[in-house]
Amino acid sequence: MSTNKTVASGPQRMTPSEAFVETLAAYGVTEMFGIMGSAFMDAMDIFAPAGIRLIPVVHEQGAAHMADGYARVSGRQGVVIGQNGPGISNCVTAIAAAYWAHSPVVIVTPQAGTMGIGLGGFQEANQLPMFQEFTKYQGHVTNPARIAEFTARCFDRALSEMGPTQLNVPRDYFYGDITVEIPRPQHLERGAGGEHSLNAAADLLAQAKFPVIISGGGVVMGDAVEECKTLAERLGAPVVNSYLHNDSFPASHPLWCGPLGYQGSKAAMKLIAKADVVLALGTRLGPFGTLPQHGMDYWPKNAKIIQIDADNKMLGLVKKITVGICGDAKAAAAALTQRLANRTLACDASKEARAKEIKAEKAAWENELDHWTHETDPYSLDMIEEQRKEPGKYLHPRQVLRELEKAMPGNAMVSTDIGNINSVANSYLRFEHPRSMFAAMSWGNCGYAFPTIIGAKVAAPDRPAISYAGDGAWGMSMGETMTCVRHKIPVTAVVFHNRQWGAEKKNQVDFYNRRFVAGELDNQSFAGIARAMGAEGVVVDKLEDVGSALKKAVDRQMNDGKTTILEIMCTRELGDPFRRDALSRPVRLLAKYKDYA
Repeated sequence: MSTNKTVASGPQRMTPSEAFVETLAAYGVTEMFGIMGSAFMDAMDIFAPAGIRLIPVVHEQGAAHMADGYARVSGRQGVVIGQNGPGISNCVTAIAAAYWAHSPVVIVTPQAGTMGIGLGGFQEANQLPMFQEFTKYQGHVTNPARIAEFTARCFDRALSEMGPTQLNVPRDYFYGDITVEIPRPQHLERGAGGEHSLNAAADLLAQAKFPVIISGGGVVMGDAVEECKTLAERLGAPVVNSYLHNDSFPASHPLWCGPLGYQGSKAAMKLIAKADVVLALGTRLGPFGTLPQHGMDYWPKNAKIIQIDADNKMLGLVKKITVGICGDAKAAAAALTQRLANRTLACDASKEARAKEIKAEKAAWENELDHWTHETDPYSLDMIEEQRKEPGKYLHPRQVLRELEKAMPGNAMVSTDIGNINSVANSYLRFEHPRSMFAAMSWGNCGYAFPTIIGAKVAAPDRPAISYAGDGAWGMSMGETMTCVRHKIPVTAVVFHNRQWGAEKKNQVDFYNRRFVAGELDNQSFAGIARAMGAEGVVVDKLEDVGSALKKAVDRQMNDGKTTILEIMCTRELGDPFRRDALSRPVRLLAKYKDYA
């Protein structure tokens, strides 16, 4: 079949399906993720000659996660499509994750035909309310002649609004005869912010004696890492990553201090605690990402806060701020650097001393991580003692994470799922390049990491793609191994097999006197299941094999096009409670429950 990527120009007669597909081509769509369905089959029939590859998945949630990963790596719109009704409802969880990651995902939701809506027909559902909370814009095609218009608007809004959009199309609107002109992409150029707020921010930074920069997701999405570096170097300011955005500043840079948030860097937390001015660059300062950690309530109580975000609604929403700048992270950082270029700064005099302090705090944290080989709460110590009855069978998660860190390729992309060990990985994941770390952010859903890294691999096939998941989350997503094998999308999945829902089990230890309900997992061999699905499956139960196993898996991925599942056998020790902020000791009022208080 010949492929014609030339997009129609000027008003032309065509079918709505052709108008839809031509608009996709005009916006540079080359890959989509989903499961085929009769609701959009007329359009799907001409994807290939338009240069569009539909990648079929095992489950639609995985497809939407793949579109998310694709968008976050490429910076372009990721596209997911499925059958009306159940196929579309399967995507809700993943679109919510994309929403909190500010990913420009376009979900195309074919709907029941207009003549059947309201009659309770097969696979009929009201699909707009499903996604109302998790989309920046919803385009409902009201007439076949407007399908190109609404398609283009969804693509434009996904980028301009920095989040998912929904294109809802009654299935009979793919058919007919219309005259239409195919829209062209609109490119929104964001500025640095208002002159008054930029000047006020520059004045605060000039007066700061201990400035600290938080580099957030907006720095990654805005391609602003170099501008952030330049500004940090001018100030001599330590730079901390916002929660789960460890790729927002290069870890090799002397001013990098690591991430905030759950299981983040103590160096970052100790240094930001000393700040008199905090520059929050491209971050909404989310509540979970600034919670106390490691026994430290590190958020500086008296510091002046400058917050820069492209969404004005985020300014001052979570933390009280002194100056708010609605602007692009890249342009704003450059504008502030320019304003500070020829000024004498209060922090100049202490720049050398601050650099030594940064170096010392980082060295102390690295030394602590080197010696932090296992968790020390009483339950974990009991588990460690129990494991000694089976020596060599189970590995300490922290030691595993350190070995994985050491073996990680320099240009790797890593996605992390929710859960105990994956969250502890926040202490160990370091990156040199942006668009390298992906997580479900505030949505925190299980089954996120593996399909997301598949989408990332499609967007960047020349980069190593690695996912982290616990055995619980892996059970929700491992079916997509078949997607990797079927469609030759090689990735590496690390599965931490500790036979439990660790994060929730920790709450039962700390708050419910070790009364374990529904927390234990009796699993089959994940490596064996992987081999049955056509991938490589490797069991790792010796610490000295962790690094070499990852390197061999990445080599198979990059050179042989093979997907590998690394099943790492871990102890049942537990990290710090994940939701200490959301739990309290139980109070029981009925006599029959008194022993459960």
